[in-house]
Amino acid sequence: MPVAALKKFLDRHEVRYVVIIHSPAFTAQEIAASAHIPGKELAKTVMVKTDGRLAMAVLPASAQVDFPKFKEVAGVFSVELASEADFRDTFPECELGAMPPFGILYDMEVYLDRSLSEDEEIAFNAGTHSELIRIPFREYMRLVRPTVGDFAKF
Repeated sequence: MPVAALKKFLDRHEVRYVVIIHSPAFTAQEIAASAHIPGKELAKTVMVKTDGRLAMAVLPASAQVDFPKFKEVAGVFSVELASEADFRDTFPECELGAMPPFGILYDMEVYLDRSLSEDEEIAFNAGTHSELIRIPFREYMRLVRPTVGDFAKF
């Protein structure tokens, strides 16, 4: 069960969390609706390639990555959307497209859109298309230490 590894990580770091079970949903907006969470409050993970390396772009479910702005935030020469084939084997315990925004668990950089810092909590996929985890935003920042910038377009 994908959520088990994430819960173990959070437990080891003494983070309070809530698991939200919802009916299966596959797009970030469907997940937000199914879990009764506003799209701007649900964090989605978009896999990108920065200078050829996989990275996570974490932004509100209701937004898209503005690639020119992301390139500036990341300080890279090139950035592109990663294909499923690029990351399929990177998250073997997760359902495809449901990986949690914890690059620390996968040895990859995480970039967080600043708009997510407006809320006291952050909710995100827990590795399946039917489970979310919600934790205090400050705890997410403490554990993940993402690069924060403005790269979401609404």
